[in-house]
Amino acid sequence: MELPVNKFKHALKEGKPQIGIWSSLSSHIVAEVLAGAGFDWVLLDTEHSPNEVPMVQAQLQAMVGGTATPIVRPAWNDMVLVKRFLDIGAQSLLLPYVQTEEEAKNAVRYTRYPPGGVRGVAGSTRSSGYGRIKDYFKRVHDELCLLVQVETRKSIANLDAIAGVEGVDGVFIGPNDLAADLGHLGNWQHPDVWKVMEEAAKKIRRAGKAPGILVGDADGRRCLDMGFLFVAVGADTGMLVRGSDALAAKFKT
Repeated sequence: MELPVNKFKHALKEGKPQIGIWSSLSSHIVAEVLAGAGFDWVLLDTEHSPNEVPMVQAQLQAMVGGTATPIVRPAWNDMVLVKRFLDIGAQSLLLPYVQTEEEAKNAVRYTRYPPGGVRGVAGSTRSSGYGRIKDYFKRVHDELCLLVQVETRKSIANLDAIAGVEGVDGVFIGPNDLAADLGHLGNWQHPDVWKVMEEAAKKIRRAGKAPGILVGDADGRRCLDMGFLFVAVGADTGMLVRGSDALAAKFKT
């Protein structure tokens, strides 16, 4: 049995834009539908969704064979959460609320086995093909993609240091939290927020890392033109809300 290739990680290294979608519905059926839609990646959220480890494992299983690489966002930059999601087979993680170089270094350590890190060692997990991937411990880091999320003024101030951490593959901008910390709660479209996000993308690229962001479909092209490499252009909850509202209104009017 072979270690799965992380297409998303290698595409970022080659500078190929990756278009994704956010999944907050915590459903393996939704994950399966999105995986086959043609996106490059699907974010399985557990920070702002009622999504737990067994549910995420079912979503990862449902996405096998689709076009999209699953990316799991743990609820926190936490050693135990990271270990559990890696063990169930996640190869790409987005860790939220990273504000300092030290926190970024910790994120790397949580994903690495000793001596380079502190990830606990288990021999028969889904990540290792239940022990069937014989070179798993030697090659796992080659296919692991670590993304960290910056979403405050403090993290923006420390962006050069965060992006410079070895082992970090990409840096994701959280527009809503960043806007709130900049004094524009609920208005991430404010020109001041866009200015900060554009400068952040440039800094991340200069560090040799991939910048990412979540926006609506109307702003996806703008972000790609700014230099963002992995861009989520929608979310399953938003699509369901807009579609159901429009359908109801069509027959209720």
